[in-house]
Amino acid sequence: MSTTRLIRHAAPLRQQITRLLREDILSGAFQPGDALRESSLCEAYGVSRTVVREALRQLETERLVTVVAHHGPVVTVLTPQDIEKIYEVRRALEGLVGELFAVHASEQVRTGLRELLTEMETTYLRGTVKTREEANERFYGLLLEGAGNPVLAEEVARIHARVQIFRRYAFVDDERARISFGEFRRIVEAAAVACDAAAARAACEHHVSGAAALAVDEYRRRLS
Repeated sequence: MSTTRLIRHAAPLRQQITRLLREDILSGAFQPGDALRESSLCEAYGVSRTVVREALRQLETERLVTVVAHHGPVVTVLTPQDIEKIYEVRRALEGLVGELFAVHASEQVRTGLRELLTEMETTYLRGTVKTREEANERFYGLLLEGAGNPVLAEEVARIHARVQIFRRYAFVDDERARISFGEFRRIVEAAAVACDAAAARAACEHHVSGAAALAVDEYRRRLS
């Protein structure tokens, strides 16, 4: 991070730096356990300590940064057991999302999900990291809209924030993207075509189980 990255956008400076630092953590420019020294970050991003501190505080709430006593902020380090526990909660939440979608979604939202799956043959199956991320967000947005439970949507958003770094793994690897697309198809068939609540829950839970295994394997590789 030796080159100053000039900020030219209209968004508030704190938001820009938070986004840039988040991206550098998710992309692996900063590895788990790396110290995030304010002076170095100020130089790298060309901003004040106040802005850097605000960005670090935000990323601490997202669990991407951990403040270690007598050491300062570092990129969060997790154990495989930590990851498994996080994904255990994610599996339960998303299983409920699939079940509620099958029961409550309007025909308009069901149609939207089916149409999105067709788009994802290009944007996800044969897409880039960026288009896969965008398609994934739209997919979950429709699932949550159809489920119709704002409290559940808040909890899913919270758990997704905790697994940002792991979700990125699935978008980088073409083979994993192919597998994920097949899982998305099964979710759509169960939830938006058959309207089978039990099958939709099972399809969502199966998808998260595969993501959990990938997260543990890839995180171990990153730490090695």
